[in-house]
Amino acid sequence: MTELTIPSRKLTHDGVRRLIDAAVDKANELGVPVGIAIAGDGARIVGYLLMDGARPLAQESASAKAMTAASHRMPTHKIPYDVGMGLSVTTQGKVIPLRGGLPIVIDGHCVGGIGCGSGTGEEDEVIARAALAAIGAENPEA
Repeated sequence: MTELTIPSRKLTHDGVRRLIDAAVDKANELGVPVGIAIAGDGARIVGYLLMDGARPLAQESASAKAMTAASHRMPTHKIPYDVGMGLSVTTQGKVIPLRGGLPIVIDGHCVGGIGCGSGTGEEDEVIARAALAAIGAENPEA
């Protein structure tokens, strides 16, 4: 029955912790406190941290970016803004086309997404990319 299944990989809790730790390190280096969210392959949040000094609503934006990157398997800013805002309305804010969300791709398999929020979009993306590099994930196109 292999024609009815596909192989998959899952992000472990250790992987989630490493992503968050690397993102915190980069955010501290930049002096930009952020919210960091990790979504699993099913686009559900599996890890989250709100750094001291981050904006309170960073939790929502980081989570939406992580879920968007995981579900669309692309950087969040690659979704056309008008389409993304329509999707945001229909998904009650779970999809968002703002910079700072990246898919987590390992050995060609998307295992989730990371989202950072509270800095500028560029800062959020730099932090997310540093986290991906820390676990050896593929670096998506800018």
